[in-house]
Amino acid sequence: MRNPSLDTLDVLVGRWTLTLSDAWFLEPPGTELHGWATFEWLGDAFIVLRSEIGGHPGYDLAIGHSDARDAYAALYHDERGVSRLFQMTFDHASWTLTREDPDFHQRFLADVQEDAIKGRWEASEDEGRTWRKDYDLTFVRAATQP
Repeated sequence: MRNPSLDTLDVLVGRWTLTLSDAWFLEPPGTELHGWATFEWLGDAFIVLRSEIGGHPGYDLAIGHSDARDAYAALYHDERGVSRLFQMTFDHASWTLTREDPDFHQRFLADVQEDAIKGRWEASEDEGRTWRKDYDLTFVRAATQP
């Protein structure tokens, strides 16, 4: 039986195109990377995001809900073998992922629409006192296959 707290996430399920832009680490300035993402149910307990950006594996997220905390959590993993735990909020208008770990703080802030999600990843090396943008990440729902 699906946890009803996860019903809000149904809007994510499906295939999306991705555009990574305005990244401080890409040269020349203005460079964009394109890719895809899929959100799928894993049983009744989790939604899993898998992605590819610029022809390379992107990152994976496994999103679940803690009843005791009445909060979402997301486990992150990428091709480098990096794993991270994010606290998450989600409603039909916004999506946030945040982590406050000893190495650095990180967050994803996004506006959610039915067919588009426009977000940005940010990082802080001073425990969240100041933030720098890493990049913008835009999801556009892919056209339905015939």
